[in-house]
Amino acid sequence: MPYRSALGGRYVEVDDENGARLFYYFIESERNPAEDPLILWITGGPGCSALSGLLFEIGPLKFDVAGYTEGTFPRLVYFEDSWTKVSNIIFLDSPVGTGFSYSREEAGLNVSLTESGRQHHVFLRKWLAEHPEFASQPLYIGGDSYSGYTVPVTAMDIATSSRSRDDDDGYPKPNLVGYLVGNPGTDDRYDSGGKVPFMHGMGLISDELYEAARLGCGGDFYKTPDLTNTRCASAMIAIYMVTVGVNPMHILEPFCGPQGPGVRSIFQDNGSRRSMLVQDDVPHPGFFTKQPVECRNNGYRLSNIWADDPEVRDALGIHKASIGSWSRCTMLPYYRHDVSTAIPYHVNLTKAGYRALVYSGDHDLGMTFVGTQEWIRRIGYPIVSDWRPWFVNRQVAGFTRTYAHNLTFATVKGGGHTAPEYRPKECLAMLDRWTSSAAGQLS
Repeated sequence: MPYRSALGGRYVEVDDENGARLFYYFIESERNPAEDPLILWITGGPGCSALSGLLFEIGPLKFDVAGYTEGTFPRLVYFEDSWTKVSNIIFLDSPVGTGFSYSREEAGLNVSLTESGRQHHVFLRKWLAEHPEFASQPLYIGGDSYSGYTVPVTAMDIATSSRSRDDDDGYPKPNLVGYLVGNPGTDDRYDSGGKVPFMHGMGLISDELYEAARLGCGGDFYKTPDLTNTRCASAMIAIYMVTVGVNPMHILEPFCGPQGPGVRSIFQDNGSRRSMLVQDDVPHPGFFTKQPVECRNNGYRLSNIWADDPEVRDALGIHKASIGSWSRCTMLPYYRHDVSTAIPYHVNLTKAGYRALVYSGDHDLGMTFVGTQEWIRRIGYPIVSDWRPWFVNRQVAGFTRTYAHNLTFATVKGGGHTAPEYRPKECLAMLDRWTSSAAGQLS
């Protein structure tokens, strides 16, 4: 197994009373571990494993999907466009119950978003005590999708504690300097409200259909329309009917799951957001022969086979009987989403001097760049450097705008819901430039 020592598993207990333990993978920077930044990466969901971020987004290992033969063991290969080229990364299985994380007592699974943010802070302080050589390095909290909530909540818990003298428990305080979120869930009014304008702009619906919805719904695409408003309901149902076969993760890629995006792709709320992240992951006989080769599900399913292998679990140091079958994304019935909007967290953090990068794969229907731009605009920060392209290898990689208070927005051209999965080289360049530039410039 490549990177055996780096992938060697570790747990950190974050709830002494209930024995809740978070599992993590740590991979050092390939460039200069002693000076490169430290990133705590929290995969979205909530309930999607750190392995998903490591093996499919920003880590140095990928499955050899093209070389896989059904019935054999999945092979990992080195991936050159990993974010570990320029940063040290902790990939964290969180909340409790995600991936290989577990709790001794069932009560330990009953956590909220804000409690989970506090547990991430506890995790970091204990981890830094075990790895004091990283205690002074710049720390960024990162994640995508639902982690658009988790990341700023975690960062705020750290920032608030850093200003307090009452939290001196002997553990090192993280040197938080900023955070980054990709295609972030932020506020349903904008996350859901941006979908219909996005569909129109991308040519998924006609001008006439868009106008019917705009006029019928009064320009408000935020929630499922009141069925007594027949004009709005009829227009939205018509939009659903013509877009039902579109892959919400990346509108140009085939939809390979067992169900279409459904009404959720238009009228989504917090309770159903996680289902947008998961297509059909569970392996079954003949799944490789039934899926088109370009389906990303093929790689996702290999992760189930790999993570359930006894030798892999022994190599990772997984505690026996701590979990049953592993799942890339786990339903968390006890988890509570107790933050209605992440916008105040962004405002408080950036005004306190923390750097922020918000980026959007521009072909994602789940969390559109349209909605993300709108909530950033509503914050009201002055524009420092206006809309402009940024380049990788002399090609336009996306567009960016810089705001006051160290807030940078960027699109990733051709990116989907998890932008590094679709545009790894461009996203690596984006990360390196942003962390290296005090002004947050990408171009």
